[in-house]
Amino acid sequence: MDHQKNMVKLFEKLRYRHDMFTVFKDFLEMTAIAISNAVDLYNRPKREKRYLEIIKRYEKDELMVFPELLNELIEELEKRPRDVLGSLFMELEISSNWHGQFFTPMEVSELMTELMIPGYEEKIKEKGFITINDPAVGGGATIIALTNTLKSKGYNYQKVMRVVAQDIDIKSVHMCYVQFSLLGIDAVVMRGDTLTMKYDNDVWKTPNHIIKWSRWPEHKPAKGNQPEQSYQYEQLALF
Repeated sequence: MDHQKNMVKLFEKLRYRHDMFTVFKDFLEMTAIAISNAVDLYNRPKREKRYLEIIKRYEKDELMVFPELLNELIEELEKRPRDVLGSLFMELEISSNWHGQFFTPMEVSELMTELMIPGYEEKIKEKGFITINDPAVGGGATIIALTNTLKSKGYNYQKVMRVVAQDIDIKSVHMCYVQFSLLGIDAVVMRGDTLTMKYDNDVWKTPNHIIKWSRWPEHKPAKGNQPEQSYQYEQLALF
């Protein structure tokens, strides 16, 4: 079953009353908030408030489409881990509304990770894990490709990989956060400009990260809403 095609059909149901770009953006944000609120108590109040603001745009029957979209996304990711949301974005042909933004094809990302995996394997043997910094994460295609490569080499990426990712566009932050969370990737995703080194306080921690952080003796609990400050990581930039 092609779950991505099913997602397109579900989005089409909302096209008659809503702009498709807005619907896609709202789906990303609402899903990210729903995942975050299940584990991130610190950010829950403000994110719950934002969630309630978004749902006011839709009728009751329209809101029922969003859980269906999430279910199809989960099914597609289970079938083959990849940047489903980036691919869906391109298929919906809404890139012009997103400042002409395009997402890296999985085939390119998989080739890149195959070329880099020898260096990562050395780090895993040395430290027991690798920490990846992706400064322009987009939909997370390269990180997801790396999880596939690690798995093919016999590694459990949920245990041996830690990710710190940034993107200047909040929609990309939501996109990769959702997919990283559903794939069980240990990640902290931040909104910010890596060229100017300016970041806001919109930090998204995946469930796997929140569950595991207390087990890392080399990391101290983060203060406030700046978990990235607790990281002492070696940057293995992907780009």
